[in-house]
Amino acid sequence: MIKNPSKLPLTRNSRDILKILNEGLESSFLYEQEFKKYLLKNKIHLPKSQIDLKKYDRVFLVAIGKSAGKMSEYVSKKINFQNGIVIVPAGVEPRLKKSIFKIFHGGHPLPNHNSYNAGKKLVSFLNETTKNDFVVFLMSGGGSALSVNPDSISLKDMIVVNDKLFRSGANIMEIACIRKHLSLIKGGRLIQNMDCTGISFLVSDVIGDDLGSISSGMTYCDKSTFGDALRIVKKFSLEQKFPKSALSVLKSGLNGERPETPKKPKIKNIILLNNSACLFKMKIKSKKLGYNTSVNNKIVDDVNYVANVLGNMILRSKNNCLVFGGEPTVNVTGNGKGGRNQELVLRLYEKLKHNKYNFTIASIGTDGIDGNTNFAGALFSTEYECDGNPYLKNNDSSSFFKKYGGLIKTGITQNNVNDIGVIIRHSL
Repeated sequence: MIKNPSKLPLTRNSRDILKILNEGLESSFLYEQEFKKYLLKNKIHLPKSQIDLKKYDRVFLVAIGKSAGKMSEYVSKKINFQNGIVIVPAGVEPRLKKSIFKIFHGGHPLPNHNSYNAGKKLVSFLNETTKNDFVVFLMSGGGSALSVNPDSISLKDMIVVNDKLFRSGANIMEIACIRKHLSLIKGGRLIQNMDCTGISFLVSDVIGDDLGSISSGMTYCDKSTFGDALRIVKKFSLEQKFPKSALSVLKSGLNGERPETPKKPKIKNIILLNNSACLFKMKIKSKKLGYNTSVNNKIVDDVNYVANVLGNMILRSKNNCLVFGGEPTVNVTGNGKGGRNQELVLRLYEKLKHNKYNFTIASIGTDGIDGNTNFAGALFSTEYECDGNPYLKNNDSSSFFKKYGGLIKTGITQNNVNDIGVIIRHSL
């Protein structure tokens, strides 16, 4: 799945890193194996019970997110659905019967009119369910942008909110908190008026697997409040950057003028796969290649802080390979091209160069898209003498790698379990 990094000659270390990354990417599709634990023909097998779908009048499918297409293809072979809705990114064409499944192509990373139409259709579709129906939900990362139904604010203002949040440095749980309190479908609201029951299977793109943050918890519930949302707005100084309509909704919720998000889950939510599962496979692969390997699976902070943590780990460790995963945040102050993975690799390069060892560093997004570029991430080595600081000041890491080499391309993977990366330490 991984193309060779642009321009760079492939050394033993860079070849090994690509093998380890590829293992992580391939592992991100193991949800099909996980499904086998739960799905029989028209039956759902749970640890203490079994759901016979033949007992229901109608069985529907609702799939939302970057993995929705592939997940739907697999599940539709196991379950006879009456019909369903599948919401995927642009460019993804699931191999499904169009006569049964309505497919929407939403916007990502920012929502668009297709996302809005998809969100509206979700509500009307689920409102038509009756007591003896059953809905199978397939949720994955990206769903928050791919389907939107704003509460008392325009789509245009919702797009602004998302854009400002992405640039602020807020983490995914903070972003989800605000999204949930400006939405009619997130934070469990999608299913709160559904007359029937159902089950939700999820591929997690959230470190810690917080069910309320994966696709903003559409099929779960929400532990956060309007007050929490406003504290996040203040924390990242977004008061003057957010549309007045968004602030008005949050403040009216704080004052009790609109209902809080649901606080109890209505249906069972089951996580099939997450970032840690991929890192486990990557660690095994790296050991087979002869490396002594350690793992950090909690990369969730500011990208500069993350670079310092990872850099210190590999400098001080007795191990010569570090596998890591998560989703660092970037406070975007420049106007360059790049993404959190490319910026992380460049910051690590700046921290680790001029050392008694050489380091080869790589980080990619498992969805194949890093920031505002068409690349998954980058690979670079401290063997090369370059100055990345001017590029970092303008959040322009992609231009650095375009000039010196190292951009990694996978194309859209139709999956997302956060970012994965590797650092290998070797002698000068």
